[in-house]
Amino acid sequence: MNDRLLSRALRHKSFLIGAVLTLALGLAALLSLWWTPYPVAEIDIPAKLQPPSASHWLGTDSLGRDIVSLLLVGAQNSIVVGLIAVGIGLVVGVALGCVASARRGWVEELIMRASDFTFAFPALLSAIMLTAIYGPGLVMSIVAIGIFNIPVFARITRGAANAVWARDYITAARAAGKGPLAITLDHVLPNIASQLIVQASISFATAILAEAALSYLGLGTQPPQPSWGRMLNEAQTLMFQAPMLAVYPGVAIVLSVLGLNLMGDGLRDLMDPKLARQR
Repeated sequence: MNDRLLSRALRHKSFLIGAVLTLALGLAALLSLWWTPYPVAEIDIPAKLQPPSASHWLGTDSLGRDIVSLLLVGAQNSIVVGLIAVGIGLVVGVALGCVASARRGWVEELIMRASDFTFAFPALLSAIMLTAIYGPGLVMSIVAIGIFNIPVFARITRGAANAVWARDYITAARAAGKGPLAITLDHVLPNIASQLIVQASISFATAILAEAALSYLGLGTQPPQPSWGRMLNEAQTLMFQAPMLAVYPGVAIVLSVLGLNLMGDGLRDLMDPKLARQR
């Protein structure tokens, strides 16, 4: 079974492209933990706005900082935000969705209406509210994006779990004396895991995009920590003098989001053979 899945994955162009781009994002973040061409906080005003050269492969910004170094550490920041924010949504949202599906009735209605209410506060609006109370920063961005992910995972989990609860083997498990918790852990979660994995990869891309938007507005990652969104913000005043300063972080964001979305789309096809045959 694993060999067949691997064989199909190697033939799936969207999945392969997405996996390569996502791997590149991960390697860039991993590399920045040990090495960058220059320290990201090193300011060299005489060397500001230099074009690409042997010493600065992509040039320098308005403070003389090396662009490659900023992009590498910015990848690290994007992955941290994505992992934690998606983790919050995954853990809390899946738990709520499983409870709603297992209990049904007023419990399900309460959880779903609470999810609808949370959808009224997108990540950007939540970040603005949290910033007004606690001040801007990376933690507030993670919390805001994580809260937005909770109802996403709750609704997907509830819908997928309801389909599993209607199966005959669930009736047999109930007849055998299994309780809702045991059935959820032994039967429901394993059968909806593939859908949750696909959604996690797509939500990861959304989290990277949301973090970049929040940093661009000054609500996310704060100086001196590099961020692709803040690099775009700093470049907007130099569009005619050094337009490439906006291109580099913009391309990094686009490739990262594209890679995760393509990989998520490929995973959906690979884990559902019916979709793969339709293509």
